[in-house]
Amino acid sequence: MSRLVAWLEDYILPLANKLAQTHWLVALRDAFVSVMPITIAGSLAVLIKSLIEAARVNLGWETFAWLMSPLALISNVVWRGTFALFALFLSMSLGYHLAKSMEVDPIAGAIVSLSSLAMSIANLTKMRVNGRTVSVKHTFDISQFSTTGIFTAILFGSIGVSIFAFCVKARLKLNMSVTLPYAEQMALDSLIPAIIAIFCVGMINFAFQTITGTYFGNWLLNSIQTPLVKLGQGFGMVLLVTLFVQIFSFFGLNGLGVWAPILDSIWLTAQNVNVTAVRNGEPASYLWVRGSFDAFAWFGGAGGTLMLVVAILLFSKRSDYRTIAKVALAPAVFNINEPIVLGLPVVLNPVYFIPFVLAPIVNVAFSYWMTMLGLVNPVQAAVPAVVPPIIGPFLACNYDWRAIVLCIINMLIALAIWTPFVFAADKIADSNNPSPYFTRQY
Repeated sequence: MSRLVAWLEDYILPLANKLAQTHWLVALRDAFVSVMPITIAGSLAVLIKSLIEAARVNLGWETFAWLMSPLALISNVVWRGTFALFALFLSMSLGYHLAKSMEVDPIAGAIVSLSSLAMSIANLTKMRVNGRTVSVKHTFDISQFSTTGIFTAILFGSIGVSIFAFCVKARLKLNMSVTLPYAEQMALDSLIPAIIAIFCVGMINFAFQTITGTYFGNWLLNSIQTPLVKLGQGFGMVLLVTLFVQIFSFFGLNGLGVWAPILDSIWLTAQNVNVTAVRNGEPASYLWVRGSFDAFAWFGGAGGTLMLVVAILLFSKRSDYRTIAKVALAPAVFNINEPIVLGLPVVLNPVYFIPFVLAPIVNVAFSYWMTMLGLVNPVQAAVPAVVPPIIGPFLACNYDWRAIVLCIINMLIALAIWTPFVFAADKIADSNNPSPYFTRQY
């Protein structure tokens, strides 16, 4: 085990560090985090509407549904201002964070990114009139600003902001001999770089439309985004990403943060499609989404470390371990695992490497097949990460009581995996080696 950790530290850790420090990936991760209020508000609107509908259909509470009908209508309004425009908000957020990481005006970066998205999607809408399909030019279909536009927002937002930042650093700006207020000076400094960036993106889209006869956004959706999201439904792909998140986290890197661009681009897109489908009264489209990891594997944080805390409190004989576990219990209930991961520690601790990686993989595998067999609803609502286990899956699966049962079973499985290693850690700590974790000799 010590040799395995040493090998991972020598060959995997340097690559992981470089990946974690890539400014584009960091900006993309921060962009998804920044639009979290939009995601949660839109999901809450779906949950409210679903709860009212469930009370009417399943319990026969017609009067309650009638009294709550204004709330359902308000939820529809909230939906139109949040989830229905998800790609729009993501585009602005990505432009802001990417420009900030490149040390140029972040507001101008957000504007350039938004403009790049708007130029890259179809400016016509098809609608049915008297049984015929009619195309209305110079209009935007609002669905293009929802989850269908995520990859377009990421690609062209990145291109536009990168060109903008290059022009700013090349000092392509108006030189004024007078002193201007800060806001006006920033706008003038960004004027020429923004124009160049916007026209470059415009030329790319014009050339593509002329050659192919279709909009780049539509091609990207059908040729790349949709196949990638479908690829993310594969069992092997789900397990592979789970493995990478756990390995990165074991080395003290924020595995969820480092892999957020992949998790959010593929599985959050699928989750948003599910949320939209449920809101429209349709069945969920995708089996495994971003919230599935949190609901069924990462309770207490990456690694399912809530059950490590429980195992220590139940079985460990060492007072120092039990003291750390008591301190970490409350945060772990709300899916915050830094106290136990860094305090025990779990990071770079060979004793806990196997359960830290294995428990989430087993939980994900079991939950995947339970969902595949239709024994539990797929996740179809975004739930804040701090919502405790059992409650979180129940809400995420749209009030499916079977999600509670599955979560409890997964927690017991994780407890069974963690427990032998808690005993092992006790024995190692009580032996001649005073430290329960491995220390490399250089």
